Amino acid sequence: MDIRPFEDRDREAVTALALRAWEPVHASLREVLGEELYRTLVPDWRRAQRDEVTGSLEAEEERVWVAEVDGVVVGFTAARLLPEDDMGEIRLLAVDPAHQGRGTGTALTEVATDWIRDQGMAVAMVETGGDDGHAPARAAYERAGYTRLPVARYFRRL
Repeated sequence: MDIRPFEDRDREAVTALALRAWEPVHASLREVLGEELYRTLVPDWRRAQRDEVTGSLEAEEERVWVAEVDGVVVGFTAARLLPEDDMGEIRLLAVDPAHQGRGTGTALTEVATDWIRDQGMAVAMVETGGDDGHAPARAAYERAGYTRLPVARYFRRL
């Protein structure tokens, strides 16, 4: 596996793998929240994810890396700095489901973390869900040495 900076030629592959990677996440969220609340919060998850990925790829303040295996993009991560907090944030991480469990997410997390450290930040942070669909992401972050802070977030349909 090779990890390198994102290039514009990677755009389609990154977007497609992000949708594959986040499909089980959204299925899990739908199960946890219930159909009605989920649809209110996320009326079109594919469009929302596509927009979020595109935003990160185009944001000048974010850095994006891709992981390749045999010339095929199998994962990506995006990070940004929050200098007012002396912190960097890993904003996105996605690994193609066919390549999960092989250390790709952890390796991408470590590259983003190293960049944050090299920029002089004191802390690196990442946020993810506590549901079953986010389990692969939590595992990658924990393997990369991140400490989990339990947070409770509640939703109610009105």
